[in-house]
Amino acid sequence: MTKAQVEVITSVQRRRRWSSAEKEQIVAAAIEPGAVASEVARAAGIQASQLFRWRRQLCGSRQDSPTFTPVTIVSEPGSASSVPSLATPLVIEIKFATGARMRLTGPIEASAMSALIATLAKYKRRR
Repeated sequence: MTKAQVEVITSVQRRRRWSSAEKEQIVAAAIEPGAVASEVARAAGIQASQLFRWRRQLCGSRQDSPTFTPVTIVSEPGSASSVPSLATPLVIEIKFATGARMRLTGPIEASAMSALIATLAKYKRRR
């Protein structure tokens, strides 16, 4: 027979009360670069969903819409023309902030490009 450790709860309080300062400290630890939210939550003794709720309450919800970065086309050094010739294959590669990538080769219709961008912009970044 093995011995198991038993935890005896003698408190009458059913829920832990967190002060605003404690919540802010835990949320600040979770949003530091390289921090893993589930590990921060586990260390604080709370569920990750509770941490995400506090973060949304303290930092506001992110309703940022996708934005585009302006692009400048520059000719290669030594090139006489800034416009690619027909012999040069056209390749466009787009890396989204979500981590998704889109590579297009050859001519493409604007409506198809818009549909592809809209689809890829919906996905959230995976860690």
